[in-house]
Amino acid sequence: MAFTPKFLQRVSRSLNFINNCRLLSSLSDSWVLFQHSKSASSPCSSFLDNNNQCHVFSRDFRSWTSSFYQLNSQGPAAIDYSALLQEDEFHKLADATIQDLLEKIEEYGDSVDIDGFDIDYGNQVLTVKFGSLGTYVLNKQTPNRQIWMSSPVSGPSRFDRDRTAEAWIYRRTKAELIETMENEIEQLCGEPIKLS
Repeated sequence: MAFTPKFLQRVSRSLNFINNCRLLSSLSDSWVLFQHSKSASSPCSSFLDNNNQCHVFSRDFRSWTSSFYQLNSQGPAAIDYSALLQEDEFHKLADATIQDLLEKIEEYGDSVDIDGFDIDYGNQVLTVKFGSLGTYVLNKQTPNRQIWMSSPVSGPSRFDRDRTAEAWIYRRTKAELIETMENEIEQLCGEPIKLS
């Protein structure tokens, strides 16, 4: 697909404009208020008011702001970087969680008749095979201080430790790791499991 020079110039101006303005709040699905920076280029200057704020009402930004508003209102919770775990604390909590899951799922596998059930923990990766029903893979992601899970039901998820809830939480859906696994394994196997 070839782009015309005029189109590329408009995109460049728009990106320059966005880089030089800071989003303050989304007012509705269609309108966004920006604070104008001193280095902003001319596309914004004609919209400045007496308070040096830039109001964007153009059609070009309408779909972008609508998408941003929807992501902003339904998206993942903000990361509180001051609350990130120290590496040794992360390893202690993540190892305890994974070890606990290993033991409880192993007991569950012994009590439920599932062809092809297998559980393995090696190289800091927990793999739980429910035969033809699917496979779970859980592992630690130390740089992010997360436990990552690949699920045959819900797909990939990244769980952060929530100190207040004392649980591993998937920020996008606010779901807890243990609760998610309990619900999904019961859905897959038809028998309830208690992992907490």
